[in-house]
Amino acid sequence: MTTPTFAPGMTPRTAEVTRNTAETQITVRVNLDGTGEAKLSTGIGFFDHMLDQIARHGLIDLDILAMGDLHIDGHHTVEDVGITFGQAVARAVGDKKGLRRYGHAYVPLDEALSRVVVDFSGRPGLSMDVPFKSGMIGTFDSQLAYEFFHGFVNHAFVTLHIDNLKGENAHHQAETVFKAFARALRMALEIDPRAAGVIPSTKGSL
Repeated sequence: MTTPTFAPGMTPRTAEVTRNTAETQITVRVNLDGTGEAKLSTGIGFFDHMLDQIARHGLIDLDILAMGDLHIDGHHTVEDVGITFGQAVARAVGDKKGLRRYGHAYVPLDEALSRVVVDFSGRPGLSMDVPFKSGMIGTFDSQLAYEFFHGFVNHAFVTLHIDNLKGENAHHQAETVFKAFARALRMALEIDPRAAGVIPSTKGSL
């Protein structure tokens, strides 16, 4: 993980979270002001590929080590990575002062096009409409994309809207979703120099 640089008065936005259950053992480290470096090991190749998209396109340094009950299936591993990643992001964000809060992105890949909108609202909610054309992408069950994002929103306390607008290839559909998610995160997590030290809500807290 790279050593981050910060503006004067800015504190490091990093976190490490470990989650151990009877089904999974997971450690996630994040640096929200990184360069997109990733060290990923979940035992599910395509899932690692998607997590790499989050790091690369979100400019988040991401270190994930997950050991789960893959002899059953990937469900617990994918869901619990989402939960632990969400917890790490929430911890790294802190009080949200100066945060842009909202982020959105459209990302194409050949015939596929997806839109993702995120709000660091403090209120978890997921609306996801992705009609995958295949049940499996490599060894990754496409239904588990929803479980990952559901785990993330519930523990990062964000509102997240994900829509695959076009797509005929499930790999392309998933990749546009994860890349758009990364880009939306990158926008929402930026510090707004015009609102430094201000919580972006009329309520005064998020």
